[in-house]
Amino acid sequence: MRKPDIRTGPRHPHVAAAGYEITRRLSERALAKRGLHKANGELAQRTIASIRDKLQRGETVYIAGLACPGTHNTGVALVEVTQKDGPRLIVNNEEERFSGNKHTNEFPQYALDDMRRVLQRMGRDVGDIAAFVTTWDYPALLAMLIRTSLEEAPASIKLLRAPIAPAINLRQMDQVRRISRRLGRMYGLGEQLPLICMPHHDNHAWYSFTASPFADTKERVAIAVLDGTGDVGSISLYVAENGEMKQLYCNESLFDSLGAFYTVISSSQGGWTWLSSEGRYMGAAAWGDMNRATNPYYQRLKAVLQLGPDGSVRLNRAMANWYADPADNPYHQPLIDILGPPLRPDQLWNPDAVLRVEDINHRPDTKDRVDKAAATQLVFEDAMIHVIDHLLRITGTDRLVLTGGVALNALGNMRLLEHFDEAWFERAQQRKTRLHMWVPPVPGDPGVPIGAAWLFAHMAGAPRGAPLSHAFYCGLPPSNADITAALHADDIASTQIGNVATAEGRDAVADLMASMVAQGGVIAIYQGAAETGPRALGHRSILANPCDPEVRERLNERVKYREAIRPLAPMATLEAARDYFELEDGASDGDYNAYNYMVLTAHSKPEARAKIPAVVHADGTGRIQIVREGDDPLTYAYLKALGRHIGVEMSVNTSFNVAGPIAQTPAQAMDTLRRSRGLDAVVLVADDGTAYAAWHGGERDSGRFSGWYAAWKQASG
Repeated sequence: MRKPDIRTGPRHPHVAAAGYEITRRLSERALAKRGLHKANGELAQRTIASIRDKLQRGETVYIAGLACPGTHNTGVALVEVTQKDGPRLIVNNEEERFSGNKHTNEFPQYALDDMRRVLQRMGRDVGDIAAFVTTWDYPALLAMLIRTSLEEAPASIKLLRAPIAPAINLRQMDQVRRISRRLGRMYGLGEQLPLICMPHHDNHAWYSFTASPFADTKERVAIAVLDGTGDVGSISLYVAENGEMKQLYCNESLFDSLGAFYTVISSSQGGWTWLSSEGRYMGAAAWGDMNRATNPYYQRLKAVLQLGPDGSVRLNRAMANWYADPADNPYHQPLIDILGPPLRPDQLWNPDAVLRVEDINHRPDTKDRVDKAAATQLVFEDAMIHVIDHLLRITGTDRLVLTGGVALNALGNMRLLEHFDEAWFERAQQRKTRLHMWVPPVPGDPGVPIGAAWLFAHMAGAPRGAPLSHAFYCGLPPSNADITAALHADDIASTQIGNVATAEGRDAVADLMASMVAQGGVIAIYQGAAETGPRALGHRSILANPCDPEVRERLNERVKYREAIRPLAPMATLEAARDYFELEDGASDGDYNAYNYMVLTAHSKPEARAKIPAVVHADGTGRIQIVREGDDPLTYAYLKALGRHIGVEMSVNTSFNVAGPIAQTPAQAMDTLRRSRGLDAVVLVADDGTAYAAWHGGERDSGRFSGWYAAWKQASG
């Protein structure tokens, strides 16, 4: 086999570096005039001093973290800070949930309006917010985009007018210049509302560390931010010790990126657009050859990422062309020779081009395509392991917090726990231990507003705050009036089924839910504030019987209208999770808290595939979620009731959506029911505990819910 050509690093590093420095200096001054200030600037220091004084006087302070328009996943987080308890997350509102536009880069009007309603319920208003901080260091981000556009000139000049990374381009960044004035006028707080620009990867790292079970450990904690891109680079490494965090490394490159590698290949080979392709391609890998010795593409594909000394990962620019043209021409000929030509942008989402694992028995190229997905996953895992190996060696710790968009790859996360075992630590650190790892519920950019606010509170001298145990922070719980208004429609049938405000009432509603699921029903649960982050965790979930071998196909085809490539996740009590899955000791901190958020897969035990086939993926794994009674009493009661009905305290759990964001409002919940012909009923719980069931009315009424409900009432007396 011919040795591949290798070229790492940009053609014009000095020109690019000069462009970076000039742009950063100019943009710092220009943006400050428009109300966007540096985190170490004069206005930020005055604001920090003011907050510190208030905290020391015993006052409660509010800080808002803002994901501004122009970059994907806009939204706002509100944090309440006291000197006694540190920051406490009040809301983390993702604009996509309210607008219905997935990964939106629009101005977060709905998210901000909802935050204001929360404040007003607390007897406060926007004027009581001590600081607005942003999720990006915008001068650095602009400078990085200019640097990247100059690195491979003239070929890379195209990046000035085209998307460089998912939903980020220079033309969209113009919206940022106007946001301070827009907010000031919107809230009547002056001509400009000052915004303080917080470094993107610092936000990722600090929030993820302080929310982890490791925050109070006396040992060092390693923090890895593996991302598509930040405002300076795409890989940043940190260590936290004695309550302080220090950056050890940043690769200062947008395209020497694990996120960019996976995004571009998953899109151009799988047939989906950026930000929609990555999870699907990870799912496809399970059908391919995941053996490095026998996969027909792995040995050649791994040359795309050059793993160098000191944990570095460098893109081989002789093979990849996404440093210059990521959308239209992402491959050079050596990569085409391995993977074939990339799908064109106009082929994405085309049914004839999209990878469908159900074609594996009758379309000759499908086996090759899933083997390419497996090879991509293997190369990606190699790079993850390479970076973390270096980080653990230089920090000498066995505690790791993994965050950034790359940390959404739950399969890769599991591989880290498997690789860094006792044998590795014996060799590398000469001690008997193993890796202990935690991934936050929102490792990607929707979590960065939380991080920006928490980090700014820390800069003002606040203590760290309590670790997280759940993720129910997006929006307000639905009111009874909002639910009844949404149910008042000719095509929706509904009835009140109880009240969960008491333990007895909660157990009754949970038993009805379990009874329907045990009889083959597919139902949705809509309760409380929504989950923040990409995973439904019991507040906006679709539920089904994990013991039914046909439920995955039926749910994907008739409820979600999505590819068979998508696995279904197991939601379980801790006891059931232990019974059917191999929970890693390295994820055991905080009573196996790392398994609370569906960010980590686990191998199923031998008896699991026969007992719970719907939630065991093709590779024998499940992306598990453990439910705790204290965090989600109704869902926990439902799982306990399932144990009585089907013999296992476990449920299928997938997000309550159809081809869009998770349903946020009662009206969106009913629209989702209308679009999903295979969804039997939706259980909606108001903020006063009143529970309703809704189902298809009129000609679409199958009679299934009415029959189940009548039989349940008779059986329960």
